[in-house]
Amino acid sequence: MEIRNLITFVRIAEVRNFSKTAEQLGYSQSAVTMQIKQLEAELQVQLFERIGKKAKLTQAGQRLLPYALDILSAAGKAESIAREPEQISGKLRIGTCESYVISVLPPVFMKMGERCPGVEISTHTAPVPDLIDMLRQNDIDILYFLDEKLYFPEWIKVMEQPENIYFVSSSSSPLARMKKIPISRLVEEPLYLTEKGISYRYAMEQTLAAAGYELHPRLEVGNTDVITRFLLKNKGISFLPEYVVKDDVAEGRLAILDTECPRIVMWSQLAYHRNKYVTPQMKLFLEFMQNR
Repeated sequence: MEIRNLITFVRIAEVRNFSKTAEQLGYSQSAVTMQIKQLEAELQVQLFERIGKKAKLTQAGQRLLPYALDILSAAGKAESIAREPEQISGKLRIGTCESYVISVLPPVFMKMGERCPGVEISTHTAPVPDLIDMLRQNDIDILYFLDEKLYFPEWIKVMEQPENIYFVSSSSSPLARMKKIPISRLVEEPLYLTEKGISYRYAMEQTLAAAGYELHPRLEVGNTDVITRFLLKNKGISFLPEYVVKDDVAEGRLAILDTECPRIVMWSQLAYHRNKYVTPQMKLFLEFMQNR
């Protein structure tokens, strides 16, 4: 039983498509088909049902999958047992949100670069539903996102932690010295918000809508760094995760506002697909994220 055939089998199970598997692994589609036929001949079972463009595991394929993952994991450990961490190489694709790329991930990326400079990291930012689809299609290796708690049976969730979201202004704003600011006063200010559909903005809009208020932001932009630049110039207020503004708050440049708006909490969540072969670079990144 050849390792490459098991790798191909696992990848088809992940993406459910022979042609996409061929593209990702750098094979021709006929080579992928031949590898699966060889595996099926060895095991004397059919592993996939091909209906249209989709490939679905048969019951035999479902029984084989966990063993194939164990074999590939053992093979990976055998290959890396004599390596030093800096010798780890390969690609690492992380699906995430832009605020994490700006505020949370850079220190982790720096650690990765110091420990294993041969790893090529790419980030892919998109709305959470799109990121979930990317994980299902094996277009990303790891999903790191901010939302309400989400669970899917095909996920291995490595971490989830609460994140407070606050109304924020310049520390020079009169609002910074007020207590229990009413919502009616907040909506009078110029609002600089993330784009519609972002989880915490949607939760805040729903909370305010329940109180009878509709928001009319002066600026909508996906980049939280752009928003904080406006706040630092005392141009208005925003609604942002604590991890985005904590440094500026600690140094007295921005202030978390004391408002009558109910507290809103989202969850940072880190996950990968249950059928995913965990590469050494994935394992190291997950360790760094859990220990940051």
